[in-house]
Amino acid sequence: MYSDLPPMNSIKVFDAAARLGSFKKAAEELYVTPTAVSHQIKALEETLGTLLFIRKTRAVQLTKEGKLLAETTYNVLQQLTNTISEISRTKKSITISTTSSFAAMWLVPNLSKFSQIHPDIEVAVKTGEQLDDMERDKSIDLAIRYGIYDDSMENSEILITEEIGMYATPSYIEQTTNKEELNLLETKWDNKNLAEISWNTFLKDIDNPEITYKVRQFDQEHYIIQAALAGQGIALVSSLLVHNAIKQGWLIKHNLNKDIKGFSYYIVTPEYNLRSQSIMAFKSWILDELNHINFAPS
Repeated sequence: MYSDLPPMNSIKVFDAAARLGSFKKAAEELYVTPTAVSHQIKALEETLGTLLFIRKTRAVQLTKEGKLLAETTYNVLQQLTNTISEISRTKKSITISTTSSFAAMWLVPNLSKFSQIHPDIEVAVKTGEQLDDMERDKSIDLAIRYGIYDDSMENSEILITEEIGMYATPSYIEQTTNKEELNLLETKWDNKNLAEISWNTFLKDIDNPEITYKVRQFDQEHYIIQAALAGQGIALVSSLLVHNAIKQGWLIKHNLNKDIKGFSYYIVTPEYNLRSQSIMAFKSWILDELNHINFAPS
């Protein structure tokens, strides 16, 4: 039935070389010599009757046929790995890609709940502000992204749409009763695709000549939350990211508060992971957790 297929070992070697873009790196991953990798690739090309790589001095580049085979090979091997992991007793692990602020202020503090339900699934968190290309970086199993949600995006689902509010410690708010200058904290996005959410939007609606304002900017939301927790001012920030701090009573809404809709968090699952029980378990858990969040005034 599978007589036309090349040897599995050559497929594994090809997959490593295609993912890493280097015979040397593939050899290191597979614990063989670069020469062995080169021989396996050459034998595979001869079997298929087509070139899979363009050889360069310090790297290799996939041909059109190589790209087609690489995509199919990875998807098949990933699905096979997922299935074997699910039916075996080995510990399962998944890698989640998301923003630094969401990871620090919501995901990591809540991951213990997931671990209690699924102690056999290990979750690794990879953070960054740039969108990871999951078709190129196959180490990422699931992405939680931030911005304007487009429901036409394949294999994606909205998790929650945040509200932007004004938060400070109870002691700072108490001090502001007779304070003539307020310290206001806001985020200046590194990601230029996100529309600005700033104090300027709100200050124009406040007519009080006796109070002056000093605005401080940070490039990450979790920095302004930490500054607010340290009693350094009033943070203009996502209600989702301060949710845990509000529950603990560390931060409360300021009386200047005027909530507005912010951006959305949404989850993206690569095609090859749609049948993974571990990934679907995580997706189901986070959807349930975020659906129970209430942004009612505190």
